[in-house]
Amino acid sequence: MGRGNISSINMTGDTDLEIEEAFRRAQKAHNNKAKLIASLKNRYIKLEDKKEFHEEFIRCLKYAMIIYTREPAVENVIDFVTKFAACFETPVNEEEEEEEDNGFLNFLFNFLLESHGANSHAVRFRVCQLVNKLLGSLSENAQIDDDLCDRIHEAMLVRVTDKYPNVRIQAALAMARLQDPNNPDCPTIKAYMLLLENDSNPEVRRAVLSCIAPSVVTLSKIYKRTRDVKEKVRKLTYQVLAEKVHIRALSIAQRVSLLHEGLNDSADSVKEVVKTHLVPAWLRLMQGDVLQLLHKLDVENCAETALITLHAIFSMATSSDELLQNAAGLDERKLIPVDSLTCENVLYWRALCEFVKSKGDEGEEILEQILPEAAIFAEYLYSFLKSITQLSEEQRADMTQLEIVMTQEFVGQQLILLVGCLDTSEEGGRKRMVAVLKEILVLPNTPTSLIGLLVEKLIGILRDDTQKIQVIAEIISDVREPILPIAEPVDENEKRKKQVKLAEVRVQIMEAKQSLEECISCQDFSRAAELKDSISQLEELKNQLALEASQSTDNIKEQRMEKSDPETLLKCLTMCAELFKQMSIKRGICPTMTALTESLILPSVSNPNPAVRNMAIVGLGTAALHSKDLANTHLVLLLQITQLDEPKIRISALRALIDQLLLNGLNILQDKPAPPASQSPDSPDNSNENPNQLAKDEEESTVQSILKMLSEFLDSEICELRTETAEGLAKLMYCGRIVSPKLLSRLVLLWYNPVTEDDQRLRHCLGVFLQIYARASRANQECVEESFLLTTRTLFNAPVTSPLSEVDTSNVAELYVELTRPSALMQPAALQGASVHDSLAVRICNEILRDVTAPEVRLYCKTLSWLEITTEPGPANNELQLLLKDILQEVKDKYCTRVIEKLCNKLNRDCCTKSSSNQDTTLLALDDNAEETVTKDETKPKRAKRGQKKASTAKNGRKTSKADLSSDESDEENVPEAPPSVRPTRRAKIAALDKTKQDLTALMNQEANGS
Repeated sequence: MGRGNISSINMTGDTDLEIEEAFRRAQKAHNNKAKLIASLKNRYIKLEDKKEFHEEFIRCLKYAMIIYTREPAVENVIDFVTKFAACFETPVNEEEEEEEDNGFLNFLFNFLLESHGANSHAVRFRVCQLVNKLLGSLSENAQIDDDLCDRIHEAMLVRVTDKYPNVRIQAALAMARLQDPNNPDCPTIKAYMLLLENDSNPEVRRAVLSCIAPSVVTLSKIYKRTRDVKEKVRKLTYQVLAEKVHIRALSIAQRVSLLHEGLNDSADSVKEVVKTHLVPAWLRLMQGDVLQLLHKLDVENCAETALITLHAIFSMATSSDELLQNAAGLDERKLIPVDSLTCENVLYWRALCEFVKSKGDEGEEILEQILPEAAIFAEYLYSFLKSITQLSEEQRADMTQLEIVMTQEFVGQQLILLVGCLDTSEEGGRKRMVAVLKEILVLPNTPTSLIGLLVEKLIGILRDDTQKIQVIAEIISDVREPILPIAEPVDENEKRKKQVKLAEVRVQIMEAKQSLEECISCQDFSRAAELKDSISQLEELKNQLALEASQSTDNIKEQRMEKSDPETLLKCLTMCAELFKQMSIKRGICPTMTALTESLILPSVSNPNPAVRNMAIVGLGTAALHSKDLANTHLVLLLQITQLDEPKIRISALRALIDQLLLNGLNILQDKPAPPASQSPDSPDNSNENPNQLAKDEEESTVQSILKMLSEFLDSEICELRTETAEGLAKLMYCGRIVSPKLLSRLVLLWYNPVTEDDQRLRHCLGVFLQIYARASRANQECVEESFLLTTRTLFNAPVTSPLSEVDTSNVAELYVELTRPSALMQPAALQGASVHDSLAVRICNEILRDVTAPEVRLYCKTLSWLEITTEPGPANNELQLLLKDILQEVKDKYCTRVIEKLCNKLNRDCCTKSSSNQDTTLLALDDNAEETVTKDETKPKRAKRGQKKASTAKNGRKTSKADLSSDESDEENVPEAPPSVRPTRRAKIAALDKTKQDLTALMNQEANGS
């Protein structure tokens, strides 16, 4: 305790040593800080004049505050100061000594608040860190002066806008106890929301997420962070939602979105957080009732999301008993009673069966406990589907009735999907299931929405392809032409003759009866007996004629009658399209399939009902995939429909057309007898007289008209048609069916067009396509390069009223530079000659020389500075240098001149360096590794982060680069990944650690000796 020799302090020696020695010992992690704090507090309490203590304490503290890096010794000192200041906190019930005891705490706060605006970012960081730790160390019911609280609040609001991320992080953490979630005008809440949405540093966003209080105002901002670009931010967001937000505070759409996006996230760590934190937290709120959780998700409209959620829950089960504890209410037959079927329990049953079946042999035993035999399930399925209500036109207007039927259809759909989990290897069960599925398909009240699924399961059970086609064709025939009782028409002449004969018999009976009476009165009994027998015969004849007359009016026979109502046609077309879809196209088209196409599909194309026409187009497109002749015959029909019919039908026809182009290429109109390979006339003199050449020219014009039509669809006002066209063109270009820089330029412009900002499917599709297309091959990169000038010219020439005038052309140029980088190829080969960037540089130079006074010259010069131009001596390099010299002579803009000069100097310097290195072959052989390192440094892309980011997002390239710079400024939170190296030994690690440790003792002694 007697080592202190600070002469400038007028306190006793022991006190001097106590402060400095306490700071010196506090740097060591193994020292007991509680004893140091107690001893120092006793010294402080004994002093009457606290001013000198304050000055000496601050002097020692300043040594720690000027160090920005997170050294262990400095962090220990900060913790010591925090705990020492917090020990002066006065309990709420002791108000007498409050002012005296809080003196040091108030003094320290005042010092920190006076220092928060220092020029040194290290001081600002330590000030915010100390304020954060001091406020965090105070008790929950601690009270501080209102004025001091306001000053702290104001200072931290300033510091959350600091240039350095670490300062913003500590300031955001410090304001955690100063926020008022119930006040919508709270400045802290507003600052937090601003940081969440706009701060470029992910660690700042994470810090705000960790301390922001969820409320009606802030919940939407927290929810948006689940779509953050950084994995760590998304992960923390799900943790915050699981721990701090009740499921009832979220809408159904938000719940479904959280589960869908979280469980399908690209990062495994995010998936794991959702599975282990969010889903169990929601289950706990439901008292572990999985069915109740499903009810909160509205499974009818999000079956797939509910399914992956259930699979996540099942995957956390540790034993089979846990899987079976909520067995969806199965009875002794291993079935859910029909009266108890709901959307939730049937989906749970299906998910459990599919999960167990996916386990293979391990799950067979469990599957036998939760699923009956095929024959029993077939009867169960038939009994439910037969009971589905069939609504009339009037009942369809009643929403209550409609909801009941939709629920029944959903339950039926899940039961049909359960057929895939059944064991159909047993012959009897399989035959019974086939018979039941056939009978269900023929039922008139089977909903159309279930037809496709029923056909899929039926085809999956049948094993022979011929049998599959025959069975479905028979079912279609039974549905289209059912056997109905029909009354045969009766010939009127025959009917009249029978009536006349019956009248004659009746007259004869009356005459005979009259004669009988006369014979009886005359007592001619023998004659009377004869008349009596005659009357009997006439009565029998009359009865027979009467019976024949009655039978002729009810002459009914069973006969097949063709039905042409829309519902029947829709069912038949759905079965036909599903059959074509399930059969392999390698098998070709059989006579039965051809007959179905001609008798069912083609006549339905012109049906007045839109739903029937749409399904007919789907069936025709699917059938055309099985036969190129069929495609050639009806391609013109598809082209006409894409332009003339309703939007939904036009989209179906467009899909069929794109499928044909993907399968057969652009030569689908070619005649089969004259394939293109054998039609290659070399003589130009005979070209005009060659019919094959004429056919080829006609085909090319047809192909051009198809591409022109597709290009026009990209400008369609129908969003779905535009998106489908863009997706189809992206597929065709990626598969190599189309190579067109013009179409590629149109797709890039469509991606950047503000009109498509809300079309997420289009943006996502084109964003993925541009990356994988450019990375696939060198030829694709050359196509991208050719489309560059087409795109930039379109943007520069766009009128002010066009949405394209709002597009950032610099951002577009960055995208093209990144897409054409040689290092971006998935399989970069040894490139010989000029790279794509070299040829792009030549194109840009020629474009600059076209008009050196144009405003876009600046952008072109900036683009040249981003390119990775090959510095190998050669014709391409020489040509580029000549072009650059011409540009220097003609361009007058200072910025452009400076950029071009730098590029010329780089090319000349690199050429000289490489030529000299080639002459010194001995040194090159001795130091190969060094040369490789230099080469890598020379060719290192300067804007890789910006371009890679731009290929995945639409317009935030500039912000991304700033974010990356900001991330590099952060020390602890954003440590850059070190390159792989050889792992050092334990002794080397200890030596390196000792070297890097900061010790404040030397600084303090140096200052003391100097004074």
